[in-house]
Formats: sequence, structure tokens, C-alpha cells
Amino acid sequence: MPAAKKITLLQTVAFAGVFSAVSCWYGFMFGRESARRELGGIIEDLRSGGGSGCSTNSAASPDSDAHSKP
Repeated sequence: MPAAKKITLLQTVAFAGVFSAVSCWYGFMFGRESARRELGGIIEDLRSGGGSGCSTNSAASPDSDAHSKP
């Protein structure tokens, strides 16, 4: 019977580092794409005259009630 292959601590740490780097990269790319889409929508609203004079920060957060305050 062949002996079981052992994984060293160095291999475990190296694997965890690579996994972390790939995970961070994908998170960065998806976040960037999401932000690009959101900003694209805000820019299109402003170009079409849909802006009501409010700052873009209030348009970026639809849950805020900044528009309802006098």
C-alpha cells in the first residue's frame, strides 16, 4: 500500500495565500463592475434631465430619505 501523502505547513500557508489573493482579486473586479454600472445609471439620469438638483450621493443611496426633507 502506498503511504499517505502529507501536506506541510508551508504548503498549507502557500495555498491559503493564493486562495486569499484570488478571492480578493475577484471581489475587487466584481465590486468595480457593480460601481461602474451604478455610476453609469446615475450619469444617464443626469444626462436625460432626470436629476432634481440633489447631490449624487443621495442618488447613489436609494434607501436614504434625503429627498423627503424640506
